[in-house]
Amino acid sequence: MPYASLFEPVALGRHMLKNRIVLPPLTRQRSAQPGNVPTFLMAEYYRQRAGAGFMVTEGAQIEPRGQGYAWTPGIHSQAQVDGWRQVTDAVHAEGGVIFAQLWHVGRVSHAALQPGGAAPVAPSAIAASQAKAFIETAPGVGTLVAPSMPRALTVAEIGELVAQYATAARNAIAAGFDGVEIHAANGYLVNQFMSVHANQRDDEYGGSVTNRLRFLREIVAAVAAEVGADRLGVRFTPLFAGTEQERVYIGLVEDDPELTYLAAAQVLEDAGVAYVSISEADWDNAPDLPTTFRRALRDTFSGRIIYAGRYTPDRAAALLASGLGDMVAFGRPYIANPDLPQRIANGWPLAAVNAATMYGGGAQGFTDYPAYATNP
Repeated sequence: MPYASLFEPVALGRHMLKNRIVLPPLTRQRSAQPGNVPTFLMAEYYRQRAGAGFMVTEGAQIEPRGQGYAWTPGIHSQAQVDGWRQVTDAVHAEGGVIFAQLWHVGRVSHAALQPGGAAPVAPSAIAASQAKAFIETAPGVGTLVAPSMPRALTVAEIGELVAQYATAARNAIAAGFDGVEIHAANGYLVNQFMSVHANQRDDEYGGSVTNRLRFLREIVAAVAAEVGADRLGVRFTPLFAGTEQERVYIGLVEDDPELTYLAAAQVLEDAGVAYVSISEADWDNAPDLPTTFRRALRDTFSGRIIYAGRYTPDRAAALLASGLGDMVAFGRPYIANPDLPQRIANGWPLAAVNAATMYGGGAQGFTDYPAYATNP
């Protein structure tokens, strides 16, 4: 079989996965309004892609303030839990394993998305100048906007947020998910606490790398206590900039990214979580993730390591052969190819993504991509 290594079973925590192909978190903005409730259409979307060995949902905000884009689903209300149950039932009927990604955007939001039109919350009152939020301007219509100036969280509020992550994890298990992933990447709230650029606090949550990782450490501990460390993963974006333009990309690139992210990996190792998911830079001419970092990560973290970012089957197979990664996620290719594992296994060509239907809308560009076997 071509790319046989991608189809070897692998243990992930308490789960045995049928292959090493991952459907990563992909924001699609198709939840029902009002209430940001997952729908039957979303259940069909995930069911179609259950040939993946492992699936992680699009980000689900853990509380109303955690939303930065119109129409994204939440996981904090009973209606949302009931909606997600449709998704998990559909995936499990196909033999799939699916985790919910727990999301809070922090400062990457706009007052129009916040309860009562309030300012978004963040570790420090520093605007996210290199990011965009997305607000609804009319039913089913929206636009990208600059995020609003955030306000800094108090220490008491940070503790409340940690508890909300634990509650969201409990909601995910009630909805039938097999586990949860903490979104600590892409410049959102947990990543903001980790970053020297977004976090300029002078208390126990800021300053040293140990303090900047305190929020992550507390969330990991609270969620692991709720669902079990073997049903928990964490996603990071360890960017290594090559140019000044890349250095300011969402204010994410740390002065010493290896120090920050290996320390973060040690947090996960100490907690015994099932996996770390590494989202690599994927823009044009993005710098490659250094092999030295991959090796150091492997030496630091004994759980499973998932990589995502512009992977082809050839690159994925080479990564697995190196021993530096255990599973590989395919993002955009999975949007347009619901039968992606079968296409890889059989050498079938891949369909192209329709960029115009990536975000928002209905079935078009969501559940209407055909399987190759039915439309070669």
